[in-house]
Amino acid sequence: MTDYPILIIGAGIGGLTAALALQRAGCSVAIYETATELGEVGAGLTLTPNATHALESLGLGERLAELADIPDGTMVRHYQTSEALVYRQRGENSLKTLGAHYYQMHRADLHGMLAEAVLKNDPDCVYLDHCFDSLSQSESEVLAHFTNGVRIRGDALIGCDGLRSQVRPSLFIETPSRFTGQVAWRGLVPADSVPKEWMIPDSSAAVGPQHTFTRYFVRKGTLINFAAVALKNDWQEEGWTIRSEISELLDEFPGWHVSTRGIMAATPPELLYKWALFDRDPLTQWSKNRCTLLGDAAHPMLPFLGQGAAMAIEDAVVLGRCLGDTTNLVEALKQYEDARKPRANNVLIGSRDQGLRFQHANVDDYDEEKHKHTDSIELFGYNAATAPL
Repeated sequence: MTDYPILIIGAGIGGLTAALALQRAGCSVAIYETATELGEVGAGLTLTPNATHALESLGLGERLAELADIPDGTMVRHYQTSEALVYRQRGENSLKTLGAHYYQMHRADLHGMLAEAVLKNDPDCVYLDHCFDSLSQSESEVLAHFTNGVRIRGDALIGCDGLRSQVRPSLFIETPSRFTGQVAWRGLVPADSVPKEWMIPDSSAAVGPQHTFTRYFVRKGTLINFAAVALKNDWQEEGWTIRSEISELLDEFPGWHVSTRGIMAATPPELLYKWALFDRDPLTQWSKNRCTLLGDAAHPMLPFLGQGAAMAIEDAVVLGRCLGDTTNLVEALKQYEDARKPRANNVLIGSRDQGLRFQHANVDDYDEEKHKHTDSIELFGYNAATAPL
């Protein structure tokens, strides 16, 4: 490698995890973020044991346990009757069977934990208010161009800038994202504003014709995070910070169980958002010379397997392993792609399929087979820190 740092475009969960993994591997990193403040929007996310393994390998196990919630169990329910269709034991069972906990936590808490660790290693490695524009590269370096006129040299460049990545079209012919016909709402509800019996078990999904509703605790049981998804084609605006009205959400879920509608109705108006779900087909190539992609920039995930953050975290750990001891950076990036692409693309397709299973037209014949992907050993048992490269 040269004396230049590895450039990371995007300071989200994927970008910060990549930075931490590379720092621990002995690499110098510089992270460039469009936003003017370092932070994360959004609400809750799931960290299945495969994500937990990866974060623990980066020395974050103790901090993760302090911040995250461990559900006792998760259940799939009938949308009208709330009858249990599928139940999965969590808690200590995940630790015993897979070697790591199944966590749920606020996205901002995970982001803050990662930022804290990265900045502890290097307080000056994050550069805000830098919107990526384009790149050029030679046999020995990468030159990143930003819209503010700044140009930065790097030993390599990692595009961690999400579904609407600007790095991806700088490397490959861009294929536009595709609206899935699904719209999602997310909200945060104070736990003490709803009856306790509505949150038994503490993590649950309800399934109905062309609709789903998932809810669970975050911030040690003080907040309820929920995501509601509906098949509808009359609204296609993308983005995490678009406000929605509670009445609109309730109108979309008529006839659903009182507990589901009650949680929706209890949402503080300023904490309800909606966004259209967009998808891309798997890429055939992630890397080009000294540049590569990571997380949603490489494999944008739909939410139905709860693996969007997990796949980015896994990518980052494998990337750190590949680059840590390399004498040939281009070969190391290709090794990273080869190690990660089959699994990530398989989960991408699996997330699409799971959405169709959840939104089955006849919920009354829903059975465990329709839930099979979410608990497979192949999915949850993967450990990015020890998987073959």
